[in-house]
Amino acid sequence: MTTAKRSPLLSWTVIAPILGIAVLAATWGRESSSLMVIIAAIALGATVLAAVHHAEVVAHRVGEPYGSLVLAVAVTVIEVALIVTVMASGGHDASTLARDTVFAAVMITTNGIVGIALLVGALKYGTTLFNPEGSGAALATVATLATLGLVLPTFTTSESGPEYSTSQLMFAALASLVLYGLFVFTQTRRHRDFFLPVTPTGVVTEEEHADPPSGKTALLSLVMLMVALVGVVGLAKVESPAIKAGVDAAGFPPSAVGVAIALLVLLPESIAAVRAASRERIQTSINLGYGSAMASIGLTIPVIAVASFWMEGPLMLGLSSTEIVLLGLTMVVSVLTIVPGRATRLQGGVHLVLLAAFLFLAINP
Repeated sequence: MTTAKRSPLLSWTVIAPILGIAVLAATWGRESSSLMVIIAAIALGATVLAAVHHAEVVAHRVGEPYGSLVLAVAVTVIEVALIVTVMASGGHDASTLARDTVFAAVMITTNGIVGIALLVGALKYGTTLFNPEGSGAALATVATLATLGLVLPTFTTSESGPEYSTSQLMFAALASLVLYGLFVFTQTRRHRDFFLPVTPTGVVTEEEHADPPSGKTALLSLVMLMVALVGVVGLAKVESPAIKAGVDAAGFPPSAVGVAIALLVLLPESIAAVRAASRERIQTSINLGYGSAMASIGLTIPVIAVASFWMEGPLMLGLSSTEIVLLGLTMVVSVLTIVPGRATRLQGGVHLVLLAAFLFLAINP
């Protein structure tokens, strides 16, 4: 006697985003009670996990390095929408929210995602292997984008504060888009092999992967990924007052709000990176980490630059001296990690300590 196969529509990964949208509809534009805030937080967590699953299904269907690109862009859509939404609501901290969130995203991706992936991979396999050509190219792009978008505004003299003039902002936005587009072309076309996973036996080709999901399954996951992203953005907006209230109650500086947003929106990629590392696919984890950092700067800054024309107040992008030191140290350590093409648990630990230093100084500047 055979049992009926359960419909994929009854999977929790399909139900969770739909319930997330339902909770969003019930809470949007209303004064939420403590119970509803908790329910929204639970729905948000479940929707994020569902988004991870559907992004991985789509990624498996299209193959590497397109899969990492899909997830990086999807997460950046969440980040951009959330930043613009919160900035549009105003407040004395709106002018620095984009800077705080993007910088937090860069530190979390380059130190957190890469660090935990290296540590997990090294603990399981001894030494982690990756492609230094692809990883180095990605790191160089991240460093250039971070300098253009976050460091130079501190030192320009056209404006009195750590901000660009209109023409400078437009140049930085255009340069960011060009760099990001050039990297995507390199990653997916001309030198795609530089970004494929590496094992002791060589580069993993797409033929070595497990059978990809069917077109119907991938299409369902693509639709549900879009639904999940809408739910995550909306529920994060619902939760943002609670996040701000929690930050104020704890006595943390306003920049901690940006850190909280970055931690939230990068949760899907962090989970995906750890899963890839546990399967000896460190290159995929690095693609996710550096790809997210690139997308966070290369896509967020241009969108925020355009949105700033319709929003009141200045757009402060320049980092403080402490943040510049942390960013510079992160880039130096990352170069030393990437150049050999292999890493141990020590490198993973160093990056995680840098992340811990950033998080500590974010709440205790």
